[in-house]
Amino acid sequence: MTAKTGTVYLIGAGPGDPGLLTIKAKESIEQADVVVYDYLASPYLLAYARDDAQVIYVGKKGGDHTLTQEKINQLLVDKARQGLSVARLKGGDPFVFGRGGEEAQELLDHGVSYEVVPGVTSAISAPAYAGIPVTHRDHTSFVSFITGHEDPTKPSSSMQWDIFAKSNATLVFLMGVKNLENIVGKLVGHGKPVHTPVALVRWGTTSRQQTVTGTLETIVENVREAGLKSPAVIVVGHVVGLREELAWFDTKPLFGKKIVITRARAQASDLVTRLNRLGAHCIEIPTIRITPPEDLRPMQEAIQKITDYQWLVLTSVNGVKYFFDTLFAMGKDVRALGHLKFACIGPVTKEKLAGFGIISDILPETYRAESVVDAFKNTGIKGQRVLLPRARLARTILPEELARMGAEVDEVTAYETVLDDAGKQTLIAMLKDREIDGVTFTSSSTVSNFMSLLDKEDGPRLLKDVTIASIGPITSDTARSLGLEVDIEAKAYTIQGLVDALVTGVGK
Repeated sequence: MTAKTGTVYLIGAGPGDPGLLTIKAKESIEQADVVVYDYLASPYLLAYARDDAQVIYVGKKGGDHTLTQEKINQLLVDKARQGLSVARLKGGDPFVFGRGGEEAQELLDHGVSYEVVPGVTSAISAPAYAGIPVTHRDHTSFVSFITGHEDPTKPSSSMQWDIFAKSNATLVFLMGVKNLENIVGKLVGHGKPVHTPVALVRWGTTSRQQTVTGTLETIVENVREAGLKSPAVIVVGHVVGLREELAWFDTKPLFGKKIVITRARAQASDLVTRLNRLGAHCIEIPTIRITPPEDLRPMQEAIQKITDYQWLVLTSVNGVKYFFDTLFAMGKDVRALGHLKFACIGPVTKEKLAGFGIISDILPETYRAESVVDAFKNTGIKGQRVLLPRARLARTILPEELARMGAEVDEVTAYETVLDDAGKQTLIAMLKDREIDGVTFTSSSTVSNFMSLLDKEDGPRLLKDVTIASIGPITSDTARSLGLEVDIEAKAYTIQGLVDALVTGVGK
């Protein structure tokens, strides 16, 4: 009996902005046993892959080929023959200069089933993000997509330069930066007016997007002066002149700003998403990793005698998560908490608790003593037993103030924050190369661990020209105690507050 052959999904990964991935493409990645991806496929898309999926990079750029096309074809065939579902991620659209047709033919020749999942091609999306519509009723009603890297030394060419030159169509050349001078020469040589507008859009749709404009007469020199390299699309036509009016993406308040996210990777997505929407280039270098405590018994024992407590105080979304994880793992549910009153530090923690169907009775805005005292002053906390599940080695202000008000406080470790040093070398290299505009800190532990990564370096010196952004005064105090100068502090001690402060502090 022959083993069942798997299916290969030829997926258009889009032009770079992860938000432009189609729903079908996302579902195909999520279900795949193997993900084979290209240089131009955004690494953010790999987050959709299953934890147990095999992820294989086969990128090709500028003559540097991880695998030849023939070996990529064979890889797809081999994996499918093992009965595996294969997601083949290709930048843009697989059938628009993506060699997807060749891969489909190869699969067909070997009896391997495949599906094509179209993607958003950079031929239209990169110009769109640069404010250049490839068609416009007042300028042109048609567009031509043209390969930009046909070998100019070939004895014969399939390129119809005379037609391109005389056409009123928008001409979009893909992968043609290295051949720009040849492309310009061919168009002008066949009669294209030298004053025809031209634009090159590099890394279109991403926060690294760079656009250089000019005319056929000036564009080669303009690109040389700008130091623009591939990957980029070349747009030739009168529609390029609309960029000055229609540019929208590279006018975003944080466009191109390189901002380090130090938050734990599992919790960074909200901050990254918000900053990306404002045009920032987020560099995820988590300095902490959230883990369950080594010894769960104190938490379990506290939950076992939960009826002895009158208050449950939660100080973070992690505290909420790990408390309920333990509660559910013990075979209990929220009914066991029906007699309790709840307090949450900050609105985000309150929102997390509400996800379990519980409304917090009071809401101290911060850990600061006056905030805690003000929130509890009319609660009759004196003589009450309070369970406080939180991070190991957390600040002592909260239990001290509650005890001062007459409460009996039991602290238990709900989770631990440990140093994550995986990004250490990348961080140091980027700081030394002056490639970072800002660093965000969302807790004291992110600050202290960040400085631990720079243990043999002069941290304050490396960060001298880098904007330091803190989520609130306690985090700021920690940063200052370690020799850092805090440039931006959120007024509202939330992720959105931090984002708003960054817009004000480092935005255009």
